[in-house]
Amino acid sequence: MKHEIIISGFGGQGVLSLGKILAYAGLMEGKEVTWMPAYGPEQRGGTANVTVIVSDEQISSPILSKYDTAIVLNQPSLKKFEPRVKVGGDLILDNFSILETPTRTDITSYNVPAMATAAQLKMMKCFNMFILGGFLKAHPIVSVESVLKALRKSLPERHWHTIPMNEEAIFKGMELLTKI
Repeated sequence: MKHEIIISGFGGQGVLSLGKILAYAGLMEGKEVTWMPAYGPEQRGGTANVTVIVSDEQISSPILSKYDTAIVLNQPSLKKFEPRVKVGGDLILDNFSILETPTRTDITSYNVPAMATAAQLKMMKCFNMFILGGFLKAHPIVSVESVLKALRKSLPERHWHTIPMNEEAIFKGMELLTKI
């Protein structure tokens, strides 16, 4: 099993953290992983993306031109990465900040209404975990238990009190995933 993922959105949406948690979870399960972030100088508000590969075998290169799954959280990311999903691959998005719908018919497109749900439940800091839950429902490449351990690894100890809320968001995200 090898799964190649691009996660892209605005800075501040937790794109890099989502990828980091996914990568840590893979490491904890003894898998080969890469985590390669890319972001502009804006830090917050600019576009950020991260490539994550999780594999049972050695990974030859972290640089990809096509992806098994693209997780896109804004319109510019959809425009840039929808064409780069492999035929038969998946596109996962939150339609809150995406005005145009996906156009390809040779991939499966999913929606996770993370922003609306996070606002409704007053869990905005967990936005990215709703998305991660949706991804894990479509592709259980790592276990939720490993993701929860990875949260402890990636979050500073002063934020560990948010882990139960993040766990709730992951499970809710699994419920929210729907095909477009």
